[in-house]
Amino acid sequence: MTANRWHLTAGRPMAASPAAAHAATGRPSMRGRPGPLLSAPPATVAARAEVLKRLELQVTRRLDGMLSGDHLALTSGPGSERAGARAYQPGDDARRMDWNLTARALDPHVRTTDADREMESWIVADRSASLDFGTAGCEKRDLVLAAVAAFGFLTARHGNRLGLLAPGGDELLRRPARSGRSALMAALTELYDTGRSDRRPVPEADLAAALDQLGRLRRPRGQVVVVSDFLDDSSWGEGLTRLALRHQVIAVHVTDPRELDLPAVGMLGVIDPETGRRLHVQTDSEALRARYREAALLRHHGTRARLIGAGAEYLHLSTDRDWLVDFAHFVSSRSGRRGARLRSSPR
Repeated sequence: MTANRWHLTAGRPMAASPAAAHAATGRPSMRGRPGPLLSAPPATVAARAEVLKRLELQVTRRLDGMLSGDHLALTSGPGSERAGARAYQPGDDARRMDWNLTARALDPHVRTTDADREMESWIVADRSASLDFGTAGCEKRDLVLAAVAAFGFLTARHGNRLGLLAPGGDELLRRPARSGRSALMAALTELYDTGRSDRRPVPEADLAAALDQLGRLRRPRGQVVVVSDFLDDSSWGEGLTRLALRHQVIAVHVTDPRELDLPAVGMLGVIDPETGRRLHVQTDSEALRARYREAALLRHHGTRARLIGAGAEYLHLSTDRDWLVDFAHFVSSRSGRRGARLRSSPR
């Protein structure tokens, strides 16, 4: 198991080897053993379908009905998509006056709009090598798939469209926005398979490239969910900020507890899965563990501040916690905030 990229004092983030993970946690590597979220890579299509079906049941049984509605438009009311124009009638909202048409026709006209009957969501799911790590209940890549499934099952229904971008491999995986359960299951299947494929030490398609490509797409205002450990050193913050100017953006930060605390297990072999660089550190040194803890916390809080500063809503999922509970709390609080905004908005 190549593990998560650890940040040591002033160097690049590094990752623990399988032997190091066993020494640090007292348990064998999770590669090849079933976990509470997903099983080992299934040998048959039927087994893989069973894994995804079990994940769907987990989401729908505990989270279905928590959203306040299927159409989470950025604005309430009759909608913002222009449909046409008609002659002005007493009582029409003066803010919808079409002044260009009024000047041409010499009679007052107002714009007509289509109500927002559906929401288009895009999920950017990171699949970089740093996600193949987990020392608690599951690996981080399992949490990525679980988060994608949770947002997908709760939004890709009743005509809502869902698209997928998956950076972190040799090429950017992209699935166009489509509606229906079959399209969602196809996207989850492809993400599940490619998440376990062999990757280069340095991927060609990073998180920043995926966000930039999504920002260049002329899509209607909707929702963008970015799921990653955000250990990529590329300039993903700029692309996230641009997306937040037009869309509702949710950043799902996936972590493992060993990213924040280095265990005292003697000489520890670590490897950076993104570059292949190897290093051995003496973890019995209290001073080294204190510097590591300080640097790791600084990076963790810095990532959170960077995501919130970009205009994204922040959701933290950890491999040592019940991800469904954290997700449910996030959805409940988000629905409450949205309801408060609607109640306080001018009529």
